[in-house]
Amino acid sequence: MTSDVEAKYDKYVILSSIKKIEPVTLVEGKGATLKDSNGKKYIDAFAGISVVNSGHGNTAIIDAAKRQMDKLVHACAYVYPLQPVADLAEKIAKLLGHGLNKTFFSNSGAESIECGLKLARKFTKKHEFVALMCSFHGRTIGTLSVTGQANRRGYGMGPYMSGVAFAPAPYCYRCPLGLKYLECDIQCAKMIQDVISYSTSNNVAGFIAEPVMGEGGIIVPPPEYFKEVKKILDANQILYVADEVQSGFCRTGKMFGYEHYGVIPDIVCMAKGIANGFPLGACTTRDEIGASFEAGDHLSTFGGNPVSCAASIANIDYMLNEHLAEKSDADGEYAMKRLNELAHKHGIIGEVRGKGLMIGVELVKDKRTKTPASQEAGKIREICREKGVLIGHGGVKSNVVRIQPPLVISREQIDTVIDVLDQSLKEVSK
Repeated sequence: MTSDVEAKYDKYVILSSIKKIEPVTLVEGKGATLKDSNGKKYIDAFAGISVVNSGHGNTAIIDAAKRQMDKLVHACAYVYPLQPVADLAEKIAKLLGHGLNKTFFSNSGAESIECGLKLARKFTKKHEFVALMCSFHGRTIGTLSVTGQANRRGYGMGPYMSGVAFAPAPYCYRCPLGLKYLECDIQCAKMIQDVISYSTSNNVAGFIAEPVMGEGGIIVPPPEYFKEVKKILDANQILYVADEVQSGFCRTGKMFGYEHYGVIPDIVCMAKGIANGFPLGACTTRDEIGASFEAGDHLSTFGGNPVSCAASIANIDYMLNEHLAEKSDADGEYAMKRLNELAHKHGIIGEVRGKGLMIGVELVKDKRTKTPASQEAGKIREICREKGVLIGHGGVKSNVVRIQPPLVISREQIDTVIDVLDQSLKEVSK
């Protein structure tokens, strides 16, 4: 039966970004558990699309937000100095280090990327960008312009921002160059020089990439990839803009995804896990790049909202005190081991990949041809939901099961998620 909430959604809410909403009205959450309006409990293995990293109902974060609400909810951080904004900017600078000192706060991931793109243009006085095929950076016109997926860009909304060229994705399972990792000599990275030389007017301001490509299907670049890319960027005086919106804040087993690769970005864009569900985005860069913005170049009325900033400070403190990066790393290794065991049981699993608790299970109809099992992935999501586990699914071929739970999830809950996935795979394989 359609609930009153679903009926109102159907009548009043624009839902253009998804085919349909889940037939579950969620009303309460604690840790990695959610409850619907009928009282049924679910293990949340998707964390609101990788947002609630510190868990639902985290009292340390909620209490910090409540205390700030009692003092001040809004006064525009770009007109008046506000203590939570100053404190959070300082905390982020200390987290990142390496001279990444200056932050602009916004409301969302797409806005943080927009800020990064504008900063790169303003500082370099160049206007072009290189992005990756299979990438996703947001749904504004600017962020869609650097998104390398036709199905995400939509129909009838172009033309998009000019001056964007795309390089092959470091998607080893489906290498666009038809090569195999280790034998390939990281050609997908080296081709970025060819893209600059032949697909641009040599006026490139920045290269934008996700350390782990979330919406592309949890695509994990080879360990050497970003070092090779950074050599090319430095030789061409191009800034590296890291999109940490989904991979940041302990999700991959480190505070930020780029830390896995031994390369320091010039601009870091953040959101999602930054405030555990409170709306906030951040774009952080070096002093000289941040100083390139002049009065009127960029502003956000609600950016740096003091309530969201207070929540973010408490969230980061919680992550550090509870060692969530280390927990994510250990739990991710455990989950990947169990999932790889499933891959030996189920012919439908083509590859298991990820870092920390940012895991993708790519499903195929045939392991030799790698034909995407897109319908099966959607069906598995439905079966898991019926069995009390909420997962994601997507990827450029819509055939990747996504496991990105709150990082506070217990091992017992991880086992339940994988057991339910095992049962769902069996049902679909019939």
